[in-house]
Amino acid sequence: MRVRTWARGTSPGPPPSPRDLTQQLLDALREAGQDRGCWAWWGKSQPPRTCGGAARRQLHETAVHTYDAQLTVGAPQPLPEEVALDSWLSGDGARVARLPSFGTMPAVPTTDEDTDAADATARGMASELVLAFYGRIPLDSLKLGGNRRLFDQLVDWDPEP
Repeated sequence: MRVRTWARGTSPGPPPSPRDLTQQLLDALREAGQDRGCWAWWGKSQPPRTCGGAARRQLHETAVHTYDAQLTVGAPQPLPEEVALDSWLSGDGARVARLPSFGTMPAVPTTDEDTDAADATARGMASELVLAFYGRIPLDSLKLGGNRRLFDQLVDWDPEP
């Protein structure tokens, strides 16, 4: 890849632009097909280790880092609704994270009707939920209910110890 060659100092000229790198990634993912297995930087318990999973994860990461850049210049915007909803699994924009009993993970997004069975709930727009669980906004900016320790445990949770 041109970036590695440039980083080693064996490629003349400036490094590839972010736009060129993004296009290279998109081209490679399209050529491979969404169901093809691929190396991934996340554990087995997270999204599938496929080209489609990598593309989705990159989209979510890009959205969150775009928020970071917007925050840096003092103009943060919510994540695009479709991206935030996809990141939070699915829903209508107002979601509830249902956390089962202490010691069991992960959180399971649910509908409002299921909240009676939850030990803790976090309510917010999909963008707020994603940004809170990526550590970009405080958890307290969500409407939290139930056992707060479960949220601290979820934030600290390592799915692949």
